[in-house]
Amino acid sequence: MNGVFDLAGTDGVGPVIVPDQEPVFRAEWEKAVFPMFAMCFRAGFFGVDEFRHGIELIDPAVYLRSPYYEHWVHTVEHYGAKLGKLDMAELDRRTEFYLANPEAPLPQHESDPELLAFVEAVVPAGATAERESDKVARFGVGDIVRVDRSAPKGHTRRARYIRGAVGEIVLAHGTFIYPDTAGNGLGENPEHVYTVRFTSTELWGADYAEPNQSVYFDVWDPYIELVTPTATTEGAPA
Repeated sequence: MNGVFDLAGTDGVGPVIVPDQEPVFRAEWEKAVFPMFAMCFRAGFFGVDEFRHGIELIDPAVYLRSPYYEHWVHTVEHYGAKLGKLDMAELDRRTEFYLANPEAPLPQHESDPELLAFVEAVVPAGATAERESDKVARFGVGDIVRVDRSAPKGHTRRARYIRGAVGEIVLAHGTFIYPDTAGNGLGENPEHVYTVRFTSTELWGADYAEPNQSVYFDVWDPYIELVTPTATTEGAPA
């Protein structure tokens, strides 16, 4: 997650304008794309992190020019083709047909009650990424930690603006799917997750930081190293 896909902490891109009456969907086709995530997730196309990584594989220029749900279509196509589930030539033929015949009826198929039940459950509530693990937490609440400053290739949830920053662990959540392996097709490999508080001065510097502000960021265990332990974690491996 580098380049244009990691915009957190980036300035100079203008304000985020939220309309007073923003529609849920801006076009009819977006309604059809929305359930594709849950359906393809259930079909084994991808997990959440692989889905995100598929979006990160879009050409940056295309990514910046295209609407949100088009990014979803890109990642569904990517994994569908990779797994041999989609014939891209056939998809192109059908696209050309409907562009030339916009009033033509869409293909019909029988509904799948189990799939519908899954979509109705996952769309509003999501699916937990928490996983059981016998790994011992290396850190605890109160520890002062530094985020690894390296820039990994492939998918990661370690945002650029926190890399190299020092903060305090304020919450420990247990073990969850590790996106840096899951997103790159290397398995779930659960790791401990912590919420770290970073002061605005630490992130932006004294000349630019808002006074008395903090940012809270969830990090996975491999992202951080110990700077100062608490009494309860002193002596734990760092």
